[in-house]
Amino acid sequence: MTNEEMRALLKDKKRIVIKVGSASITHSITGGLNLSKIEKLVRVIADLNGEGKDVILVSSGAIATGRQALGIHRRPRTMEEKQAFAAVGQARLMMTYQKIFAEYGVIAAQVLLTRNVMLHPKSRKNTMNTFMELLNLGTVPIVNENDTISTTEIDQVETFGDNDQLAAIVGAVVDADLVILLSDIDGLFTDDPRQNPEAVFIPFIPEINESILEMGKDHSGSNVGTGGMSAKLAAARIATDSGADMVIARFTSADVISDIIEGKNVGTLFAAHKNKDFDLIEHIGQNE
Repeated sequence: MTNEEMRALLKDKKRIVIKVGSASITHSITGGLNLSKIEKLVRVIADLNGEGKDVILVSSGAIATGRQALGIHRRPRTMEEKQAFAAVGQARLMMTYQKIFAEYGVIAAQVLLTRNVMLHPKSRKNTMNTFMELLNLGTVPIVNENDTISTTEIDQVETFGDNDQLAAIVGAVVDADLVILLSDIDGLFTDDPRQNPEAVFIPFIPEINESILEMGKDHSGSNVGTGGMSAKLAAARIATDSGADMVIARFTSADVISDIIEGKNVGTLFAAHKNKDFDLIEHIGQNE
């Protein structure tokens, strides 16, 4: 199918995982929460919820929010600082989401995950059951890595990559049919456009091959994010192999979500190609 044909089908997606990065919901200078962007994000998700779609939000930002709340305008220097910032920031971040969702009559639920939870079959099944019940109850689960107690996720960005891979893994667990990664980049380019002005934008990837994987970059241009393009491509492999389409797009405003679902040519669309031999454990294990 062509890019246009694939995008026309996005409006019919029923279960959607949306990931927003730290830079998408915070002010670039202060690192404080950008309440205007968050309010619009919540409004769009509440509308999708009202249409009867299942929506799961994977939100970064706990560490950035915590350091701003504590008046520390720099990246944390030690693991202990990261965990302390996350403990402060996660509470503030969730409070903000719950308050704004409540204004639209939607209940938000918090789900904190670690890599080990997803590796073990029993805990992974329990996680799936919890998600399914939360969706059945009409809530919007809000997911983040449990940075306060886990050192692996926040010390090794290749593990989940600023929640990019976590979003794809959650999508696989709940059998989502669309994963949307929103960050500070328009999508996939042949090279890093911030360093190479001749880099060419790629709107549609029918299948991920080695040449596509080589386009990934291991760094992020943001002061608050950690996920580079390599993490997003790893997420795309998980999402598409599990049977979900995936879109990478720039989060200028929450309208981009509506544009994607309406089939507009926004971001890079990775077409699902469900792999009958898909093994989530194998994908997660590749990051050990």
